[in-house]
Amino acid sequence: MTRPYSVAFAMDPARTEGVLTSQLLDRLARRCTILDPDPFRSFTQGQAPDVLRKTEILITGWGCPAIGRDILEMAPQLKLVAHAAGTVKGFLSPDVLAAGVAVTHAAEANAIPVAEFTLASIIFANKQVFRFRDIYRSDRNRTRTFPMTSRSLGNFHRTIGIIGASRIGRRVIELLEPFHFRVLLHDPYVSAQEAAALGVESVSLEELMRRSDVVSIHAPALPATQGMIARRHLALMPDGTTLINTARGIIVNQDDLIDELRTGRIDAIIDVTHPEVPETSSALYDLPNVFLTPHIAGAIGNERELLGEYIVEEIERFVEGRPLRSAITPAALETMA
Repeated sequence: MTRPYSVAFAMDPARTEGVLTSQLLDRLARRCTILDPDPFRSFTQGQAPDVLRKTEILITGWGCPAIGRDILEMAPQLKLVAHAAGTVKGFLSPDVLAAGVAVTHAAEANAIPVAEFTLASIIFANKQVFRFRDIYRSDRNRTRTFPMTSRSLGNFHRTIGIIGASRIGRRVIELLEPFHFRVLLHDPYVSAQEAAALGVESVSLEELMRRSDVVSIHAPALPATQGMIARRHLALMPDGTTLINTARGIIVNQDDLIDELRTGRIDAIIDVTHPEVPETSSALYDLPNVFLTPHIAGAIGNERELLGEYIVEEIERFVEGRPLRSAITPAALETMA
C-alpha cells in the first residue's frame, strides 16, 4: 500500500466557513494525512514553514496568501494545489505551473448557483416581476390596470442573449433548453459550428443587444473585456428589455449603464458592480428599474459545500492517478478572470 499524500490548508477561515465540512474533512482524512487542520493565512509565520516542507497537496481558498517561486522553494514536495473556490489568478503565479505542480479549482461547482440565479433572473425579467411587485405595493386601492395580456410579457418564444460561452454561460444555455427560448450567443472564440452544437445562434455583440429580450453577461473580466458593454451597445437594447450581470461589474461601463437606466427604457438585474460595492450616492440603489444584489449569485450559505465537495473529489482523483476534471493549464491561466 502506498503512503498517503500529506495535506495542508491555506485560506482565511472567516471567509471560507462551510466550504470544508467535518464530513468532507473526514472523507479527506481517509485518503490523505492532514498535517495541520488549521489553515495558514501566512506561509512565513508560526508552524507554516515546517508544515510546508512536508506538504504534497495544498488546499487553498478565499484569503489564501500569494503562491510564487519563494513558496515553491519552501514546499519542495508540493505536487497539487487544489483551490476550493473559483479563479486562482489573484494569488497563484505561473511559476507554480511551470514547476510542474498540478493546479485545480472549484469554479465548475461555483458555476451551478450562478447559472441557477441567472435562470431565475431571466424568468422573472420576462414576467417583469419586480415592476409588478412595485405597482402592486404602491397601488393598494387597485386604481391601475395590470397589462396581463401584453405580448411583451411572458417567457414563451422570448430571445435570450448570452455574452460569453464561459463555464457559467454554457451551464445557463443548458438550463434554458427545456424552455421555448431562442438563444443568441456572442463569444469571439466560439465558431458558428460550435454554437450550433450548443443549440444557439452565434451573432455579433451589436446584433445580440438589438435582438434580445434579456441580455445576460458571462464573459470573464480581462483587459479586453473591460468596458466592452458601453453606451452604444445599451442604446441598441429595445425598450422594455433587461440586462443581467452576474459576471463582473467592470465589463459594463457603469456611468453609461446608469445613464441608460435613468431613461427608464430598460431594466437591469445587477449582482456585480464596479466598484464592487457602489458608492453610497450611486443611482443603482434607488432607480426603480434596477434590482441590485450584493454579489450573491455564486455559492453562498449551504451552497459553499459544493466547492469543498468538488475539491475533495478532485483530490481523490489525483490520489488514485485519475485525470483532474478542472486542471488549470498555463494557457487557461492567462485567460482566466
